[in-house]
Amino acid sequence: MRAKHHLARRLFLAASVFLLCGISAYADDDAQPKTISLYIGSGPGGGYDFYGRLAARHLGKHLPGSPSITPQNMPGAGSITAANYVYNVAPKDGSALGIVSPSLSLIEGLNSPGVRFHAARFNWIGRLSSIANVTVAWHTSFAGTIADVREKEMLIGGISINSPLSLLPRALNDFAGTRFKLVPGYADSNATMLAMERGEVEATTVSWSAIRTQRAAWVAEKKINILVQYALTRHQQLQEVPTALEIATGDVERDLLGLYVSAADVGYSIFAPPGLTPARVQALRDGFDRMIRDDALLAEVARSQADFDPAPGVRLQDLLTSEAGKFGLLRSQGANKVR
Repeated sequence: MRAKHHLARRLFLAASVFLLCGISAYADDDAQPKTISLYIGSGPGGGYDFYGRLAARHLGKHLPGSPSITPQNMPGAGSITAANYVYNVAPKDGSALGIVSPSLSLIEGLNSPGVRFHAARFNWIGRLSSIANVTVAWHTSFAGTIADVREKEMLIGGISINSPLSLLPRALNDFAGTRFKLVPGYADSNATMLAMERGEVEATTVSWSAIRTQRAAWVAEKKINILVQYALTRHQQLQEVPTALEIATGDVERDLLGLYVSAADVGYSIFAPPGLTPARVQALRDGFDRMIRDDALLAEVARSQADFDPAPGVRLQDLLTSEAGKFGLLRSQGANKVR
């Protein structure tokens, strides 16, 4: 009897330890951050900043514990600085999020200097809107259409040389016969727009949403000529503007440009670092899905007249995984040497 009593006691103690460990592990995993930092891969005034701050104002109340979310601008190297930080340095407990260039796969696939991330390994939480980038020329320049830039060299402002907003017009030079001359080094897209307005450059590439929300007067007063849009199909508000694919010089060139503009589907998306628990990722995605149906957010979007085309995180994760396998074509055609 005594042996059975000791055995039962040992089993009870073992079960108790197991249960306590399980409760402790669950408690650690279930502990919700009280504050979340949302790192924005550009300076103030552009599209990433607008949508990042929009999410920061509305997402917290839809997450467990209702954490406060603080947006932090982290411009540099065409969003590479912010992407590297979130991937390698930021805590992996749900207290750090990011919104950066939608062209992370392209930047990675071109072996851009300084890249220390794998786009498909981020945990993608959700998209606020797809994105239509456009190249615009100031109204006093010589270019009324993209055909004019095939005839004469045009100065175009850019951020870093590896920023997608710099890569896109350079890709047009190789695959559509344009003659853009990049002037890199501006801090962000807002700075390139100011440079064009001041006459330092004749054109820039920026998101259509940024123009609509930050420079609506340019459109109303016809201060810009929209030369080309970087999307697979024409935006509903830009039906008179050709896509990059439409002006490609051949079938191979069209396929390659398709890889460059595929980032339009990634758009303005929120992501978290790799290494989060599945439960934490799901909580963030569920909160995002509730946020995009929030009446307060929808009212703010309507007031701003910003594009709003949300997509769930699972769809983005699949898209980024698919994109990661496409860039062999880019490298095999020498497109990593875009001028």
